[in-house]
Amino acid sequence: MMISWSIYWMCLASISTFAMLGWLISLVRRNVTHVDSMWSLFFLIATLTCTLLSDSNSMRAQIVLSLVSVWALRLFFYLTWRNWGPHEDHRYVQIRQNNQPHFWLKSIYIIFGLQALLAWIIAMSLFGAVSSVVPINNLDYFGAMLVIVGFLWESIGDWQLSRFKANPSNKGKVLNSGLWRYSRHPNYFFESVVWVGFFLFALPSYGGIFGIISPFLVLMLLLKVSGVPLNEEQSLESKGDL
Repeated sequence: MMISWSIYWMCLASISTFAMLGWLISLVRRNVTHVDSMWSLFFLIATLTCTLLSDSNSMRAQIVLSLVSVWALRLFFYLTWRNWGPHEDHRYVQIRQNNQPHFWLKSIYIIFGLQALLAWIIAMSLFGAVSSVVPINNLDYFGAMLVIVGFLWESIGDWQLSRFKANPSNKGKVLNSGLWRYSRHPNYFFESVVWVGFFLFALPSYGGIFGIISPFLVLMLLLKVSGVPLNEEQSLESKGDL
């Protein structure tokens, strides 16, 4: 079973409404950094909307909604704690400078609209998972295991990095212990693992044709756009040649 297009568009409407709220907040704060905190909530809103409108009460739908909720809320609180403040993140400062005049208006689609659209596309596997009526099977259990493992290790990686940065004596240094001893970006790696897990939930519905968009696009964003490239650029600026 595939989710009906009407429900799919309603999910986009719910995400877009949330994005518009974020834009209005940015006008008051004169700061768009909170869009990072909103990112994971886009998926929670989309999954909840799909579950309610499709009247899905399957075990798969309940498991996926629970996993998305835990993952989304953890990331929301972590990024809010890390980023919240009066000063705009340097990435958005640069975007603001490059899109003057009237960035306040352009940010509707440059910042909030774009992220809402990307979240809607990435959520394809979640839509397929909660709308499927195929009985739950071993593939679902394996997907759940991947999501849980990815979630736990991503959380540990973020915790290790936040502790490292909180120590003033580590300023200008590179974290190379814990999970960071084995990977330059363990949090990004395990974020990808989470989305492979969600994709496996979607296989009974989409047969892997559409749901593969989710882990593929997440991986591309992390490797080529907003993850590794920006992190490496910031590290080079603050720490020199790594």
